[in-house]
Amino acid sequence: LDPQGNATMGVGVDKDALEQTLCDVLLQGLDPHACLQHIEKVGIDLLPSNSDMTAAEVELMRTNGAETRLKNSLAAIKDDYQFVILDCPPALNMLTLNAMVAADGVIIPMQCEYYALEGLTSLLDTIEQVRSSVNPNLRIEGLLRTMFDPRNTLSNDVSAQLVEHFGDKVYRTIVPRNVRLAEAPSYGLPALLYERTSRGALAYLALAGEMLRRNTQSASVVTNTDTPAVV
Repeated sequence: LDPQGNATMGVGVDKDALEQTLCDVLLQGLDPHACLQHIEKVGIDLLPSNSDMTAAEVELMRTNGAETRLKNSLAAIKDDYQFVILDCPPALNMLTLNAMVAADGVIIPMQCEYYALEGLTSLLDTIEQVRSSVNPNLRIEGLLRTMFDPRNTLSNDVSAQLVEHFGDKVYRTIVPRNVRLAEAPSYGLPALLYERTSRGALAYLALAGEMLRRNTQSASVVTNTDTPAVV
């Protein structure tokens, strides 16, 4: 859903060469199967996006019932997967709202900085509004501390505040600032394929394990299947 297309580029797909994207699914009613791409090296299926999503966001603002477009579109494919991950833009707009209406849970990545803490308040208010009006099943899956520098006093203070206020909703895993994480997208690879022994890659591997442990039923399903786990 991100017009920057970072998730698309991050698995080696040229976002500027795409003939069909999630934008066509949302605006033209295209069957999502038509633009799904299987990324063999990663073992996932991808609904790609690019800057066309900016136009989609503007068009959706003028459309009645626009907030349910993504949910209705994903109905055709969601049962084919154990997990569907929706990569949202860093803004509370119509695209993000579509994701919240379609999702079961929200993972909130955040830097341990003052402005991020301020933005969290607005996000939580939006989640509550969506829950009370459109999607009562929406839950906060967890808060993920990212780009963390333990040498920074403010980072440690904000981290402590998060744990104090949200308790076990805060993932125990902390993703550190890491050069390999920054380099990986330029090679069109996830960090685990680019340098799996790096601190950043190991942190995301630990996060995946923590998420599965929180949902033992999903962990059992993933362990016993060879079908793609992510779209």
